[in-house]
Amino acid sequence: MSELLLIALGSILVLGIAAQWIAWKLHLPSILLLLIFGFFAGPAGFNLIDPTHLFGDLLFPFVSLAVAIILFEGGLTLHFNQIPGVRNVILRLISVGAVITWGMSTLAARFILGMDLTLSVLLGAVLIVTGPTVISPLLQQIRPKGQAGIALKWEGILIDPVGAILAVLIFEMILSGRLHQAPVLIALGAIQVIVIGTVLGLSGAIFMIYLLRNHWIPDHLQNSFALLVAIGTFVLSDVLYPESGLLTVTVLGIAMANQKIVSIRHLVEFKENLTVLLISSLFIILSARLTINEILAFGWRGPLFMAILVFIARPLATFASAWGSKLSLSERVFIAWMAPRGIVAAAVASIFAFELEHIGIENAAQVEAAVFLVIVTSVTLYGLTAAPLARWLKLSERDPQGAILVGAHLFARQLALVLKQHGFNLLLMDTNPRNVRLAKSANLTVIQGDALSEEMLDVELTGIGRMLALTPNHEVNSLATLHYSELFGRGQVFQLPPRTQQSAEETGTPHHLRGRFLFAPHANCAFLRQQLADGSTIQSIPIDENFNLEALQAKHNNGILPLFLVTAANKLLVFTIDTQPTIRPGRTLIALVPPSMHSDGG
Repeated sequence: MSELLLIALGSILVLGIAAQWIAWKLHLPSILLLLIFGFFAGPAGFNLIDPTHLFGDLLFPFVSLAVAIILFEGGLTLHFNQIPGVRNVILRLISVGAVITWGMSTLAARFILGMDLTLSVLLGAVLIVTGPTVISPLLQQIRPKGQAGIALKWEGILIDPVGAILAVLIFEMILSGRLHQAPVLIALGAIQVIVIGTVLGLSGAIFMIYLLRNHWIPDHLQNSFALLVAIGTFVLSDVLYPESGLLTVTVLGIAMANQKIVSIRHLVEFKENLTVLLISSLFIILSARLTINEILAFGWRGPLFMAILVFIARPLATFASAWGSKLSLSERVFIAWMAPRGIVAAAVASIFAFELEHIGIENAAQVEAAVFLVIVTSVTLYGLTAAPLARWLKLSERDPQGAILVGAHLFARQLALVLKQHGFNLLLMDTNPRNVRLAKSANLTVIQGDALSEEMLDVELTGIGRMLALTPNHEVNSLATLHYSELFGRGQVFQLPPRTQQSAEETGTPHHLRGRFLFAPHANCAFLRQQLADGSTIQSIPIDENFNLEALQAKHNNGILPLFLVTAANKLLVFTIDTQPTIRPGRTLIALVPPSMHSDGG
């Protein structure tokens, strides 16, 4: 028996992480593969996992705690300075938009799916929530310009406690038979939840900030302690009022994200890693409880129900919420097309279906089946169409080739001017006013500020897909690559090597604490500066059948330093110490060339 339990637990983790990795390789929504893996791992498939038997009474308390941690991590990513232009839109999306979604979902469930009125009202409340666990990866992949992405990110996190709490209130009314008193009871319940969630969330944040500021928690325990506070406040809040803990941990996360007293970067990184593990496990566990037949049992009514949600309910909610705002039509259309449901909807629906079945409510399993129908369909639909739609609406690019250049000194400015001639988007960052002024006079896009500040992660990055750290300070360059690796991925953050390659090894800088070294081992900032002082320039050299880099290098005493290749498809390939792109006809070499090459005509 213990071996079977070990196999089941191991299967949850193995299948969950494997689904995430395969989805990344295939550029598919990870939750879609997680659901498929869960279906086939459950009793309806290979019977590797039976969550009810495996966890027993611990199943739904574990799910609740996991969802709380996920929402806490989501709150840690919400910064108030992101939303000046869409604050009212966000507030209306989680209020007016939520009511419209609830009403339309309830009507569709009642008259299309044929569900009982009480179950329809409950299902409508559950379907208010969107899926931050789905939306966030999609937004990270698409990176839409403007305010649409910010509005979706905030809505996805804030709407979860709203929908879950509304569903709890409806659930309690169903149990007590007081559904006819819904408006009054919902208002009273909402007030209690807001007060409890706000007070406990802010109190938890103040407590954590006080301890961290006074160094009462050692570094190696800070992540664990943050988890302790999040779970502690969640449990206390839920004891005071059921499901109010979701709002509490969201408030806790937002308060920690927006305070300026202590750094929480290490907390965010830890929670991101933990969230990936929890999301993977939860979707495997919850989807293993269902059979595909339960979803397919709706027949033709299922697609019609989804059509109402996608083409009527969501657009109505979006355009009503965006009325009078400064959002463009493209941004409104994109928001209207992004409402996938995720782990919170799955968890809440599973808990309520189980409880309703336990007390003998007929057809209660339909609520869970309908929610998983919406999750599977919406994740598939939005996951496969959101990126093409964003490109069609001119809100994003398929494969952005531009770059952030950290540093606006002479080499960075000359490099930016050459890359700009090839049509690449460039954004320079520097704290030196003189460098910023010279970059502006050269008609380059530049920001004066510290590239390591959190605010710099929120600037407009249309057409930008990589970061080059070009400052003379090796430590600053390494920190910049860590700072932007979460945005672009480790493969797209680069930095100049230190003064010699040997010194990099002597300092013991591990690969995971720095970016990829640019150009050549000797091409540090001091070398590049000296080359420019000696008359070298950055040039674009078209490659034809007669081009021979080795012969040119021999002729000019190895003075040519290859920097980039521009392909025929206008992709930018970077020369690094460990990667040398293939130089072939039809491409353009961007290189630092010596004065001798200018004098003889190259």
